[in-house]
Formats: sequence, C-alpha cells, structure tokens
Amino acid sequence: LSPSSSPLGQCSFWLSGLASKEHYKIVVLGGGSGGITMGARMKRKVGAKKVAIVEPSEMHYYQPIWTLVGAGAKSINSSGRPTASVMPSGVKWFKSRVTKIDPKNNTVSTDSGKELSYDYLIIALGLQLHYEKIKGLPEGFQHPKIGSNYSLQTVEKTWNALRNFKEGNAIFSFPNTPVKCAGAPQKIMYLSEAYLRKTGKRSKANIIYNTSLPVLFGVKKYADALWEIVKSRDLNVNLRHNLIEVRPDKREAVFENLDNPGETKIFEYEMLHVTPPMGPPSVLKGSSLEDEAGWLDVNKDTLQHKTYDNVFGIGDCTNVPTSKTAAAVAAQSAVLDRTITKVMKKDKPDKKYDGYTSCPLVTSYNTVILAEFDYNGQPLETFPVDQGKESRIMYHMKADLMPHLYWHGLLK
Repeated sequence: LSPSSSPLGQCSFWLSGLASKEHYKIVVLGGGSGGITMGARMKRKVGAKKVAIVEPSEMHYYQPIWTLVGAGAKSINSSGRPTASVMPSGVKWFKSRVTKIDPKNNTVSTDSGKELSYDYLIIALGLQLHYEKIKGLPEGFQHPKIGSNYSLQTVEKTWNALRNFKEGNAIFSFPNTPVKCAGAPQKIMYLSEAYLRKTGKRSKANIIYNTSLPVLFGVKKYADALWEIVKSRDLNVNLRHNLIEVRPDKREAVFENLDNPGETKIFEYEMLHVTPPMGPPSVLKGSSLEDEAGWLDVNKDTLQHKTYDNVFGIGDCTNVPTSKTAAAVAAQSAVLDRTITKVMKKDKPDKKYDGYTSCPLVTSYNTVILAEFDYNGQPLETFPVDQGKESRIMYHMKADLMPHLYWHGLLK
C-alpha cells in the first residue's frame, strides 16, 4: 500500500489539511494602534487562548511622533518597538498578511496559506498610502529635496531636505482624499518655518501650503487660530490646490486647481513635503464589508458592521466621519469593548461613540494648539484653558507624555 492509500496515510493527510484551518473566538486583523488595543481588551474579556491577531510587520510604530522626526526633533528609532513586545502576551500572533475576508462563512485567509475561522471579527487594518497616484513618485524620493512624514522610508528625507535648504520655495501639500491625522501636513510647515528662522534662512525662504481642502482646518475655532499664525509668519496658503505631479530633475511640483479642473500650476521648489493620497485597505474590496468608497462600513455610534453583526471596526479603515488619529482609536476602543460585550450577551449595543478625536497642532519646536472635537466639528476640550491658543505645556504633552501613555497605557 502507498502511504496515501493506507488508513494511517489518509489520516495524516486529513490532519495536515485540518492543521491549516484554526478557530478562534475573536480574530483581530491588524496590529497597529487599533488592533493591539482591541487585542489586549479582548484577551481580558475571553482569555488569551481564544484571541488571534493577524499582522505581518516585525515592528510597531508610534506614527504621531514622525512629525517631530521630520523636523529633526526626535529620532526615528524612538518611534518604533518590535511588534512582539506590544503583542498581548498569550494571544496567538499570525505573522502574515490578510488576503481574503469571507464574512458569510466567518473565515479569514492569509498569505501563509492559513485559514482562520471566528465567532467575532475586529477589523483594524488602517489605510494605504498611494504615492504612486502622484506622477513622478515614489521614484522621486531618490532626489534629496523631497520628503514625506507619512512613511518610515521617507520621513528622514524631510529632515534632510529641511536642514539642507538654501534658498527658494518650501512647499507642503495636502491631497484630495481622506488622510490620517489631517493636521500633520501643515504641522511640518510650521516646524520648517521655525527651523529656517532659527538658522537664519527665513528671509531666503518662501513658504507655501497647497491644500486640496476649501478650508485650512475642519474645525472653525482652530482654523481661525491657525490663520492668525499663517498671517503673522508670512506663510502662503493656497486652498483647493491638489498635487498631481512631481518633476524632481527640474524641482517642479504640478498642482491642479480643483475649482477649475484641468487648470494646472507649476511651482518650483527647494524643498517639497508630500502628503500622499490615501485609501482603504485593498483586501476589503469585493468582501461585501465595504461602503461605496471602499471603507469598512460600520455604524458610527457602535462601530458594529452595518450588515454583519459579528464584525466590528476600529481606526483608520472605517468610514466613521471623524479625523483618523490615535486619539480617535483610544476613544473608539472603549465604545467597541462595550459594544462587543453587549453583542456577546445577545443584547443591543448601548454605548455611543461621539466622534471624539484629537490633533495636537504643532506650531513650533515648543508650542502646540491642542485640537479636540467631535463628529459635528464642535470642540470637545479636556483642559480648563483656551485650547485655541498656542501652549508650551501641550507641546510637552505631545512630544513626551503622549508617547509614554501610548506604549504603557493604550496598548495595554
């Protein structure tokens, strides 16, 4: 008898097929801020052995600090830790990429050939950067005058472009898509202006912020404060300008006027900071989990999926209409924890997420305007001071306290 036709051979063959499929009470997709936070909460709820997290990355990064890395105020090494060190202990970590989600059959497939089944699924896959949607990128980053604080590979290029600035235009862009941390594209402008002032180069610099948005910032209170800074520091803001092409050999950036589509304007640059177009995780496409724009379609109050009651979402991958930040994840995690508890008990979710999000708008190397607001763009401030004013204390919160709270509080 050949091994495959013997009962023992058939048994081992059957077992090997079985081994590639595993069941967990809760599967979490993504090991970023939302995934690790919810993994830790679910471990406390159902026990570590019943929770699995799927995340391919060896390193976990606290991305809000990249604004300061791009300005030379923090090191890139200070922003990352091994994923293994933040993974909740005892929880099963699948170090692979999600390739398919099948909510009708409660299964998830990975690029390592593993199929996981679940009772409850938490999707925390973040968003994707699309530098390639700008003509001339990402290959343009090989040139020394271009940087971007949005990726590990390009954030130090921002600092190199800034410290080697000689004379000309310093240009900062904001794309015509949803983004994570909507304040970051202009924070680096304020920091760059402060650096050029400090190094005696400000008089040789023309600083330009070209944003696709019709406003400087989405919340009027903070937008008014930022316009005051723009005027007092002689910064140039062009609304409804979208970066569509970079020509690194000529040091030219091409922007489209969104109010008059087809009309373009060429800007020469000595320094260019690119905020890339962003979009939803591609694995959601065709999964029946996404909305028309491709984002995870969840109830904005409970974070439960609108169609599948045992699927939930948190963070940047969802379509909740608030700013995509780590602070939003912190607020969402408490609501989602409660929602899942209720669903497990066959009860109706009762706790509502109000859209709380926060953006520490860094305006110099020692000041911050701490923007906190809800779904309606109304301020939801924590402190008994006017947070529409620049604050040194808030800067130290952003630079020193918040990273500590992230690593030792939120992720635990």
